[in-house]
Amino acid sequence: MSFCKDCTKGVRHEGTPEGKIEKIGGIETYVATPTVDYPKDAAIIFWTDVFGIALPNNRLLADDFAKNGFKVYMPNLFYDDPLSPDAFSDPNFDIMKWFPNHKPDDIQTEIVKPFLAAIEEQGVKKYALTGYCFGARLSFDIAFSPSYKESVKAIAVAHPSLLKFPDDFEKYKETNVPLLINSCEIDQQFPLENQPKVDEILKGFAPGYKREYFAGCTHGFAVRGDLSDPKVKAGKEGAFTATVLWFLEHLK
Repeated sequence: MSFCKDCTKGVRHEGTPEGKIEKIGGIETYVATPTVDYPKDAAIIFWTDVFGIALPNNRLLADDFAKNGFKVYMPNLFYDDPLSPDAFSDPNFDIMKWFPNHKPDDIQTEIVKPFLAAIEEQGVKKYALTGYCFGARLSFDIAFSPSYKESVKAIAVAHPSLLKFPDDFEKYKETNVPLLINSCEIDQQFPLENQPKVDEILKGFAPGYKREYFAGCTHGFAVRGDLSDPKVKAGKEGAFTATVLWFLEHLK
């Protein structure tokens, strides 16, 4: 597994996060709660990119999902060692020196399993997963696990990282989880040439499959894109809207 140079590039987004930090199952978690009535047994679980829950962009996205009527939980995947946004402007930053201490398999064991067990104890019986970059790997692995077959109702990923082509997509056909992929034009992690091949692999996938494509956008656009670029702004907003509609359809 490896990352690409765009996994550490981005722009900080403006805004004041409105959620709160809570400890859930001993894990620091950003929680965004709707101001309107919402189903208490359902939630969105937000698996972040490598910048984690401290990055304002991630918190603001969680808040936006909450404004659409979903309670959102965004657990801290990296303890006290997420990537600093300073990496945005450091052309020499080497993410592969950071990655060995944050392998997805270890995070599944140390964070994901106890966190999901804790929210289920709190009464959350069904949830949708949204994963950005690194978080897409976690989302796929949860879908692959029989332990969550009854709980996971939908997955939406944006510019996924660390997925193996075609193996992970062939394996996904064995799950029962509807899948949305928000893809873009320039993406070493989910290359343009592989995107229609994934469509073919998942063609006719009974639970549901959809891929959105955003021209003029680069890996990271849905969470760290430069919103001064009209195409990137449209891509970010389009990916968000597609995800909300996907979850409204499947998180019932």
